[in-house]
Amino acid sequence: MREEMAELGRSIFDRGLTAGSSGNISARLEDGWLLTPTNACLGRLDPSRISKLAWDGHVVSGDAPSKEAPLHLAMYQERAVAGAVVHLHSTYSAAVSCLANLPAESCLPPLTAYFVMRIGKLPLVPYHRPGDPRLGDAIRLLAARHGAVLLANHGPVVSAASLEAAVYAIEELEETAKLFLLLQGREACPLNEEQIRELVEVFQLEI
Repeated sequence: MREEMAELGRSIFDRGLTAGSSGNISARLEDGWLLTPTNACLGRLDPSRISKLAWDGHVVSGDAPSKEAPLHLAMYQERAVAGAVVHLHSTYSAAVSCLANLPAESCLPPLTAYFVMRIGKLPLVPYHRPGDPRLGDAIRLLAARHGAVLLANHGPVVSAASLEAAVYAIEELEETAKLFLLLQGREACPLNEEQIRELVEVFQLEI
């Protein structure tokens, strides 16, 4: 799992989905969870230094964990199906998070079927400074019903059953944010309720 985290982190970084030491990745284990270290570049992760934590928060091995540990932990505590969590400062999603008057219940419209299938709805979490323990509490209020959230003036947090699935989902979110911004000033045609209902029934989605 550490090797997979390093490999996917490098892929995320090399494709410009996060910059510098921003962003963090975690994965659930049978006896705790892994989290990328604080101030670590996702493009240069050393698998042996990835933090392992117990569920009470203490570090079992590896370097000191990311200060965003509370937001990852909130997702795991509220979503038994979450096997991994990815948090990025990806450009287009972060840009959307800075817009005024976003619908709090879902920041992006259902522009594509794959956004509905991999993200569903994307609720907005009010602004908290990075590392604020209260951010975990704010996410916890939404995580039981939503596998992904957008942090105001910050970026996306996405959970999924596996690390690979979480990476694919956050990439789909980023592409949808890009489409959303490209369509500003034009009349868009999001999927309607009947089309979304068909996706939910066919693919057994929980949104």
